[in-house]
Amino acid sequence: MKPVPFSNKNIRSEDIKIVNKILKSGWLTHGENTNKFEKEFKRFTKSKYAVTVSSCTAGLHLACQALGFKKGDEIIVPAITHIATAHAVSYCGASPIIADINLYEGSINLDDLKKKINKRTKGIIVVHMAGFPNDMTEIMKICKKYKLKLIEDCAHCLGSMFKGKHLGNFGDAGVFSFYPTKQISIGEGGMVITNNKSIFNSVKKNKAFGIDKDISERKIPGLYDVKTLGYNYRMTDYQSAIGHAQILRYKKELIKRKVNAINYHNYLKNIDFIKLPNYTSNCSYFIFQIFVKESKRSKVMKALTKNKIGFSIHYAKPIDKMSYYIKRNKLFCKNAKIYSNQNISLPVHSGLNKKIIKKISQVISNI
Repeated sequence: MKPVPFSNKNIRSEDIKIVNKILKSGWLTHGENTNKFEKEFKRFTKSKYAVTVSSCTAGLHLACQALGFKKGDEIIVPAITHIATAHAVSYCGASPIIADINLYEGSINLDDLKKKINKRTKGIIVVHMAGFPNDMTEIMKICKKYKLKLIEDCAHCLGSMFKGKHLGNFGDAGVFSFYPTKQISIGEGGMVITNNKSIFNSVKKNKAFGIDKDISERKIPGLYDVKTLGYNYRMTDYQSAIGHAQILRYKKELIKRKVNAINYHNYLKNIDFIKLPNYTSNCSYFIFQIFVKESKRSKVMKALTKNKIGFSIHYAKPIDKMSYYIKRNKLFCKNAKIYSNQNISLPVHSGLNKKIIKKISQVISNI
């Protein structure tokens, strides 16, 4: 069996030609490809506004800043997520309060979430783990009842839907990732979408130092004002070109991911030491997760490694167990611990087919 990579870098020769052209042009930022990427991303997600940023982490930070999170505020985040979700809150001086998750789903547990709301709570960041949508109907009810701001961490969920609406459009802002393992990969980079003009203006301005005028708006070169403390969170124009090319092709990629997920379900559903999340066409399947009995997980990982099958764990340690946050959050999350001890992320990208997935499944079932 040939090696199976965990992720598939969907960059084609024609994309590289575009990058070469941009590099030779000398216009590497604030270019037309950035505008094209943002416009196409808006169209794909059906959001009013989209802003490219240097990473999903940068986008989360800018979204927190735009919503006015500050010292003394508490923002509730799920225990199973990348540490960036909590860090973005901390960057603003606010405190991330860690809530447990729904076991084998990864979505934030609503009962635990409600228990952690108090007069200091100003917002929630939900994470659509592995591309699976949270129950946004209930989340929005909670936000409305307690007057909370909502950010959707959409790092895993490009193409995921909830009741016919693309994720990221329910909260005040949604933030996407283009890290190498993601559905669209440009190396590093992210996108913030919002349907709120003031949030859009804040993110757009503060991703570029807080400068009040784009290059195209300056009557005199170099003449602008800075009224806020901004950052250098810009995406390059050649990264935008790669992203734009991939978003144009993404519908086909998404279909293949869902077909691959169905094939995994068919081959793995009867293995007694594995638990599978329910299949849903609303999930974009950034990864295909299986949950393996703790006594078997190391054996499964060794078998995958021996057969040169790429895999990962999302995530091996909940954020409530990270040293930086342990002293801030004394109560550990029971479901998150089980989730982190049992999950294995299998490749599900468009570079796979039914035959390969069957072989991967056989390697696992032979344990």
